[in-house]
Amino acid sequence: MQILLEPREVTSKIYKMFAPVVTMLLALIVGTIPLLWLKINPLEAYKSLFFGSCGDVYCFSETLVKAIPLMLCGLAVAFPLTANRWNIGAEGQFLMGAFGASVVGLSFPIIPGVILVPLMVLAGFAAGAFWGLIPGYLNSRFNVSEIIVTLMMNYIAMNWVAYLVYGPLRDREGYSNFPVTPKFVRHAWFPRIIQGTRLHVGLFLAIVVAIILYIVIKKTRIGYEIRIVGANPLVAQYGGINTTRVVILVMTAAGGIAALAGVGEVAALHHQLRNDIAIGYGYSAIPVALLGKGHPLGIIVSALLFAALLVGGSNMQQDLGVPVALISIIQALVVLFIVAGDTLQKYRIRFVREER
Repeated sequence: MQILLEPREVTSKIYKMFAPVVTMLLALIVGTIPLLWLKINPLEAYKSLFFGSCGDVYCFSETLVKAIPLMLCGLAVAFPLTANRWNIGAEGQFLMGAFGASVVGLSFPIIPGVILVPLMVLAGFAAGAFWGLIPGYLNSRFNVSEIIVTLMMNYIAMNWVAYLVYGPLRDREGYSNFPVTPKFVRHAWFPRIIQGTRLHVGLFLAIVVAIILYIVIKKTRIGYEIRIVGANPLVAQYGGINTTRVVILVMTAAGGIAALAGVGEVAALHHQLRNDIAIGYGYSAIPVALLGKGHPLGIIVSALLFAALLVGGSNMQQDLGVPVALISIIQALVVLFIVAGDTLQKYRIRFVREER
């Protein structure tokens, strides 16, 4: 017997509406199996997951804090996908953004905050844009795989930041033995939205970037050109579209967008450059972008989901001693079931008997 996937002619609105909810519930149900095996009450575990991520103002603010870099890095992955290009380098671009903002923040402490903070944002964006420009140029001019180049450049950025915090920029006068830079001056910090929480104005920045990208992709000429290049590069060339310029543009912009996430981490949360500042946001952004179907507004929702799983999972670990590996399994199950549900919206399963 063969199992085939047949395209659906029409997908009902009810199916589209409830498929994500049903798949999420199925993922949580399957996730109870390893919880029961470890003799952990699934209801208590999921209660801890829910209340840890949105049980009160502080918990929900922590979810939003985690969602900010996921949104920006997710947008940085999704934007080149519109032109059928893969940006696997959001992690490195994130680090370069943190580096650029830190250099400005440490070099010009006497500049007023109203000028210094925008300069840090611009410097971080420029550093990340440069990091995205390199693979964009190599791909468009020499047909070098942007996947390989962006991936390898992640390691260059990681080692560059490590060199700086262990060497030239290390705080040698402070009390910390960790590889960190000196703290930024107070007026170089991002403002907080809610006092008593870590939620900062980077949230507004991420939402504004998502809206701008939506407008650019859907409502502008350059967005039309990007979509044509992504759909069929040969048609784009015959139509007079400069595909080289388009590829360089999307990769450069993507690098700058991912860098904004790094700017937010150093300017709003750590207030210094650290060797451990990148905790995989750039790589997590890939499923965030795919789960959001590459749509800027969909990425906001998927980033919130991922952030809730991260924050709630951490709470599960603290409350019930759930192993970190099991939390990752539950997170992966949620993603897999949602993707499967999305596939079944487009295709139906058909069982066919093999003829003898």
